[in-house]
Amino acid sequence: MSKHDYYDVLGVARTAADAEIKSAYRKLALKYHPDRNHGSKEAEEKFKEAAEAYSVLADADKRAAYDRYGHQGVGGAAGGFDPTVFAGFEDILGGLGDMFGFGDIFGGGRRRGGPQRGADLRYDLEITFVESARGVDTTIQIPRLEPCGGCNGSGSAPGTKPTRCPQCQGRGQLRYQQGFFVVARTCGQCGGAGHVIQDPCRTCGGTGHVTRERKLTVKVPAGISNGQRLRLSGEGEVGALGGPPGDLYVVVQVQDHEFFRREADDLFCEIDVNFPTLVLGGDIQVPTLDGEDDLRVPEGTGAGTVFRLRGKGMPSVSGRGRGDLHVMVQPRTPKKLTKEQRAVLEQLAKVLPPENTAARPREDAGGERGVFDRVKDLFS
Repeated sequence: MSKHDYYDVLGVARTAADAEIKSAYRKLALKYHPDRNHGSKEAEEKFKEAAEAYSVLADADKRAAYDRYGHQGVGGAAGGFDPTVFAGFEDILGGLGDMFGFGDIFGGGRRRGGPQRGADLRYDLEITFVESARGVDTTIQIPRLEPCGGCNGSGSAPGTKPTRCPQCQGRGQLRYQQGFFVVARTCGQCGGAGHVIQDPCRTCGGTGHVTRERKLTVKVPAGISNGQRLRLSGEGEVGALGGPPGDLYVVVQVQDHEFFRREADDLFCEIDVNFPTLVLGGDIQVPTLDGEDDLRVPEGTGAGTVFRLRGKGMPSVSGRGRGDLHVMVQPRTPKKLTKEQRAVLEQLAKVLPPENTAARPREDAGGERGVFDRVKDLFS
């Protein structure tokens, strides 16, 4: 069957620039990609035809020979196929796998039967709020796959060794030629390992690994926050066929604190203060992560006022400094009063202005003496 003109296959003019040729091929490759046209022989042929045309027109020397001599000038493209012209199309070609063996054609493909990295593991670790502030070393116990001690991970019984697969000759793949494409399929006899086990290990059944409980010490740094992860390199499951182990990710869950609320490295809390202290001012004790600390409340402090204690918040997980502690003061309202307390409050109520819903003037607006000044006089 005669071949179609390569320019007609890609739908470009003979004067088309390299970028135009590349763009045209990309559109056709996406359109006729076998993953989008399952079971369609027509789409498969068009995909191959477009790839053959691009392999010629993307190469300057081959394109010049084709322009001068036609298909005979490039020998049908099969003899001089250069896989490097397809660089940049891995997103299109990478999914073809066994159908065309592009992992081998375009370079960089990983052999399926080669060593494979072990799976990563996750462990959720719950700690207290104080432990997150101070840091803690704790021991965890995880089940994971480890190399079998009976066969040292080989899968073969002691005294024996795996033998080379007779079907693939140890390559782990079976390859076939289809035009200028190389089809590579995983060997069915050895599963891509390249070897077969004649006498499997009784301990692991020939898998080369067993499940064991392992104890690990996790160093949780001070300042770690809820949801942060710690990576323990190489503490995941064992790799296959001699591959490296995976990693273990410890996800930290921090319990809520009954008093503090955290935002970044800053802490926030509320404390109740006696009304006279807010009016007249005074010293109070404020709880911090390091124990109680003194706080001076100025006279005339309003409800909801926030004070900042620098450096009394959470330590930074990076080890650089600490956040601040923000303390909001609220008036303490006693639910039960003694006779003396009630008498004093009743006396205070007589000198306060009557209750109303009118907007109150700003305290810095000047004019009449504020209520705090009059209350100060009462308690003086």
